[in-house]
Amino acid sequence: MPGVPAVRALRGATTVDADTAEQVTERVQELLLAIMERNGLAEEDVISILFTATPDVVSMFPATAARGIGFADVPLIDAAQLPVAGATPRCIRVLLHVSTPLHRRDMRHVYLHGAAGLRHDLVG
Repeated sequence: MPGVPAVRALRGATTVDADTAEQVTERVQELLLAIMERNGLAEEDVISILFTATPDVVSMFPATAARGIGFADVPLIDAAQLPVAGATPRCIRVLLHVSTPLHRRDMRHVYLHGAAGLRHDLVG
């Protein structure tokens, strides 16, 4: 049963098969919409979004894709993911800060495509 609204964080990640603006846009939008749907969120519930991308994703800023589906008034920032040996290639990660009545244990993190196996412990 949901409680009083609180600030919570949601994680997610996806990958692109090719570093193109079209595929980054498609995959980022797919990821954000899945996170929103799985957690019953609306754009006004989102406080801010932090995106990171591995060094092999340079075709566009992931935040630009988010603006294309209605996040124009949400503070967004892009950052580079650390170039760790053996890390999942062409990976875009996201951390959303949201206001929600959901308890932390009820939040559903979303990992898609080549990122599906990154955090089995977080996926609900």
